[in-house]
Amino acid sequence: MIILDSLLIGGLRFVLDKVVTAVEAEMDDEKTLKEELLAAQMRLELGEMSDEEFVAVEADLLARLREIRDREREGAGGAVSLGAGTFGVDVTFEGGDRED
Repeated sequence: MIILDSLLIGGLRFVLDKVVTAVEAEMDDEKTLKEELLAAQMRLELGEMSDEEFVAVEADLLARLREIRDREREGAGGAVSLGAGTFGVDVTFEGGDRED
C-alpha cells in the first residue's frame, strides 16, 4: 500500500510539474503576449472593455514583454541576434603606433 501511494504521489507530482512548466512557457512567450495585447485592443474597440481596464492590461502585458526581452539580453551576454541564430562577437582594440 505504501509503494502504491508513493508511486501515485510521484506520478501526480511529475504531471503537475509538466503542467506548471507548460504554463510558464506559455506565459513567457512573446507571441502569446502580443496576441493578448491585440485581443485587448479589439475588446476596447468593440466596447467590451473600458479605457481604464485596457490601460491596466496593456501595462501588465508590456511589463511582461519587457521582462522577457531583458532576460533574453542578459542571457545573450553581448551576443547579437540575427533572427535564425545568435552570434557572439569579441572585439579588442589596443593602442599602438599608427603609421599613415
